[in-house]
Amino acid sequence: MSEELTVESRVAPPALSCPKCGGLLPNELGEIQCSLCSARVRVEHEVTRKKWAAEKIGCPNCAKVLVVGVKKRPAHLKCASCDSHFSVLPKVARVEISCPGCERVLRMKRRPGEREIECPACSTSFKVTF
Repeated sequence: MSEELTVESRVAPPALSCPKCGGLLPNELGEIQCSLCSARVRVEHEVTRKKWAAEKIGCPNCAKVLVVGVKKRPAHLKCASCDSHFSVLPKVARVEISCPGCERVLRMKRRPGEREIECPACSTSFKVTF
């Protein structure tokens, strides 16, 4: 069985905080649930939806430039040129975190909730909450 082809979107919805606990909400639109306090929140951002529909991406199989034409992520598409099926995945923003042990700057994808991090330079373990 072949591996599913994917492309990461270049358009991300705005980063929003949960109105109940202040934690980072998942990077999605529509009805979402806070990872920290389980609150249900309705998030809409029409500008992002319009940008998603107009976004141009390259087919991961043949590199033909396509207009996505879909106002949601993930989006499942078929290339008209080579008939490949692939998914356009939501963009996950990256952030820089300083290690409290050695102050090395670490880059990671910003995901809601609490994460245990171990610095690759000094092996200091610490928690990060988004």
